[in-house]
Amino acid sequence: MGFGFFVSGMTAQSLFGRPIVPDRIRKLGLRIFAGVFIVALFLGGIQLRRWIGENTRHVRYQHDIVNAFYWGNETLKEARRLSPDDAAANSWPGFFRGYLALYDRVKDEADENDYGLDYPPLRLLTMAIWTKQVRNEFPSVDNDHPKLVNPLLKINVICELISAAAIFFLVRLGVRRSLHAHSTWPDWLSVERRASICGLAAASVAWFEPSMILDAHGWPQWDVWILPFYLFAALTALKSRWFWCGCLLAAGAMFKGQLLFVAPFFVFWPLWQKRWRSVLRVLAGFTTTAALIVSPWLLRTPAAWAALAAVAGVSLLFVVRFQFPNQGAAVAGIFGCAAFLIGAFAGGSFAWLQLGFIYGSEHYPYLFISSCYNFASLLATAGWSLKDSLFSVHARSFHFDLTLQWALRLLYLIALALCARGAARHLRNRDPRALIAIATPWLLMFALLGQMHERYLMWGAAVSAVALGVSIRLSIVHFIISAASTAMIAHVMLVDKKLDATLRAIDVLDGIRPYASVLVLVCVAVYSWDAFGWRIPVFRRGVAKTATAHPLPLGPEPEEA
Repeated sequence: MGFGFFVSGMTAQSLFGRPIVPDRIRKLGLRIFAGVFIVALFLGGIQLRRWIGENTRHVRYQHDIVNAFYWGNETLKEARRLSPDDAAANSWPGFFRGYLALYDRVKDEADENDYGLDYPPLRLLTMAIWTKQVRNEFPSVDNDHPKLVNPLLKINVICELISAAAIFFLVRLGVRRSLHAHSTWPDWLSVERRASICGLAAASVAWFEPSMILDAHGWPQWDVWILPFYLFAALTALKSRWFWCGCLLAAGAMFKGQLLFVAPFFVFWPLWQKRWRSVLRVLAGFTTTAALIVSPWLLRTPAAWAALAAVAGVSLLFVVRFQFPNQGAAVAGIFGCAAFLIGAFAGGSFAWLQLGFIYGSEHYPYLFISSCYNFASLLATAGWSLKDSLFSVHARSFHFDLTLQWALRLLYLIALALCARGAARHLRNRDPRALIAIATPWLLMFALLGQMHERYLMWGAAVSAVALGVSIRLSIVHFIISAASTAMIAHVMLVDKKLDATLRAIDVLDGIRPYASVLVLVCVAVYSWDAFGWRIPVFRRGVAKTATAHPLPLGPEPEEA
């Protein structure tokens, strides 16, 4: 009753413009309400994930769990092969010997470059540690029925929670910087509170994103691991911490290589702003972090480490002597480049690159995988294939062949560059649509590229929750994308088991695929239009007149700016 009286008092105050509730009590009440709301959201999300995990066991897609356990087990086998006894093999030094040797062994033993292993280094390390834990508790477990999946599911929960928090900070920052949205909120709500409310709404939607929950706890998969890296990379870019942006992108790519498809966005972004040093800082951070992670494969001899130390020392003296700006980023970038060059000329291994990244991009030479609602699936329905030639040039020894695969990649790269241009323009104009530009690369990746799995729209569905900080129209589009992503994941899970009770649902999902593909492409086009910042010339004058009636006001009043 007391809380109801408090809410009624604030409502009356907003209607009549009179301070019925004292300011101190109002602030305290808002903080208590926000705290209770956040705790309820967190507990509700945890309970929903448990419910999904329990009620999808009969359609769980077990192949990815089995595959993760298999390669973790292969790491332990390699550790035993390289160790003199069981005690040494079970130790952590023995474990890391097996981990570092596995890529080379798989590459050497592969038949016609069919490696099977497509895990980047940090993902393989995580699965190997998990397998070691399972083996310690269940020594006789076989590869077909791994136990103790809960540790991986807990990692999923942590990544989902961090992603929701990152979306909160992104939206709050975008709203606080906005100058283009007039407010119809109560006067007693400050700009900071409006931004926090919009951020909390977006974070809540992301936390309860159905396709992300189904992918992480019903399937289960590990796609969500890279979301925090991308979101915090975007946050650091907004704060002009470009070096750390590159570091986050490299670290995330070492868990799942699909992050590399959207990483160029953060190179194009400062390019459009003509901030050349920012571009170099992004590349320096990316190169340094990647070199640190893969240095055990690149630098295999003491001479290689000595050469790297010499290069680092000389570059440090050179930079300090001539007083370059951003000395730390410059030294780190030189250090990273030197590590890769020394590895190339001093017998370092690049098997981690061949297996963890290149093999994954060549493993499925199809326009689309399973059930995808995208442009490639429509092309496949029309009879196209991934390697079809669109344009060929032959002149003596010169041969050029543009395949459909590369045409789609070029189209995507152009769209990504335009998206980065839109982000730079929106930031200059202090427009909240910069948030849409940050989310759109994931949508463009799924919509335009070939070789997409149905799960890959989940990243766009989760990140596009930032639309709740921009407009109602884009928020509605987000929920359509979310529904399509959930339907694709559910479709694959149902087809894998094909239970009698789900046959009708499978037929329905099969039948709607072409229509859903068109709908998803329309939704991506809507997001892209706002991300690019394009306006139809005939409507430009009308836009200025209607800007004050923004559907979901996010920024301060002009007099407050």
